[in-house]
Amino acid sequence: FKVLNNLYFKKDPEFFYSTKHYNIEYQWWYYFHGASPITVHTTMVLHSIATFGTPDQVKKWLTKAEHMDIMTCYAQTEIGHGSDVSGLLTTATYDSKTDEFVIDTPCMEATKWWPGDMGRMSNVALVFAKLLIPDGSGTENSYGVAPFIVEIRDRKTHKHMPGIKSGDMGGTNNKWGFNSKDNGWLTFDHVRVPR
Repeated sequence: FKVLNNLYFKKDPEFFYSTKHYNIEYQWWYYFHGASPITVHTTMVLHSIATFGTPDQVKKWLTKAEHMDIMTCYAQTEIGHGSDVSGLLTTATYDSKTDEFVIDTPCMEATKWWPGDMGRMSNVALVFAKLLIPDGSGTENSYGVAPFIVEIRDRKTHKHMPGIKSGDMGGTNNKWGFNSKDNGWLTFDHVRVPR
């Protein structure tokens, strides 16, 4: 078993993903009558990594996520635009000198707001940001919204990575429906992510 925030998870992929037994989502509901605290991880993020990731990214991140060596959140919603993906303000600017993307929250409205599992549990975020690639003259051209895998907390200490600020939205005992979700907020200060 693996302990995350005082919750015990059996580190056996067969237990979580098997068709032979009831999966963890059913077991959680049966025992606690609420949404599993890992629903976003097991549904939205795992499928997104498999769908959007390059073969190298899938090899690196999907296995870790499936074995719960990392816990993830889906960081799309922003305080200024909700789920309007075309209006996202978080940026990912390509730096050709270092072959990295620089993830940034340019204003308060770009704060990632309300994603489940972000408040306390996740150490990796699947971040949706406006992709900007400078041309030869230095003009930043927008290529729409793209997903990026960003480590937001150290996997051993669970402390924020450099340039990351996040927090819990609170109220887990006061929300209707999904009391087990630790909804959170997240900002980036020029966080570098390898291509």
